[in-house]
Amino acid sequence: MYKRYFLSALLFLFCIHLKAQPEVYELRTYQLEVFRPADVLHNYLKDAFIPALNRQGIQNIGVFEEYGETLPATIYVVIPYNDIQAFLGSKEVLNQDQQYLNDADAYIKADQNSIPFENYTSNLIRASSGFPNLMEPSQDSNLFELRIYESHNEDALRRKVKMFNDSEFQIFEDVDLPMVFFGYNIAGTQLPCHKPSPAPSTPRARRGPSFSWDAGRAPLRRMRAKNTCI
Repeated sequence: MYKRYFLSALLFLFCIHLKAQPEVYELRTYQLEVFRPADVLHNYLKDAFIPALNRQGIQNIGVFEEYGETLPATIYVVIPYNDIQAFLGSKEVLNQDQQYLNDADAYIKADQNSIPFENYTSNLIRASSGFPNLMEPSQDSNLFELRIYESHNEDALRRKVKMFNDSEFQIFEDVDLPMVFFGYNIAGTQLPCHKPSPAPSTPRARRGPSFSWDAGRAPLRRMRAKNTCI
């Protein structure tokens, strides 16, 4: 009887621990090569990658091109995972998804002259306790600002995140500037830093191929990236 109750307690605590895990976001940044068509990447994201992640239950994936005429042209992809386990297991599930492998064939096997980038960066972002869940923006929003705060040391990062958790989220809400996500980097580039993504800015004309915040739902959206040192 003791062993049965002890095992039940362990399972209960383990389940609570899993439930309490924060969301994590993967931010992919593709810097496109000049004079190389980007269709291979656009079609891959639209027809293969996003639908495959949707089949895994991963929703609200954001795809953005950088606003303006800066070079190199940049594509951002924001992928929200329920927890770190979902992130760790997603790649393996993709490799076993035959529909994905078929749909992604042109991208996976693209030759050097067809792939529109040399490589891409991937940052893993842990959701803040004060803003624990990504909030999908309205469908008529198409211009966003990604704010990147780079800290000169770990203590500056800790204090900046605490400031947001304690008061700034409420300020954004009070001035009707809802945010999409907020978190701090746990792996990747620009460490130590954190990334708040506020609400859409004033809508602008949309350009570029038609693919989505999530598969089949909205056109490619625009983003401005703003770096700030603290």
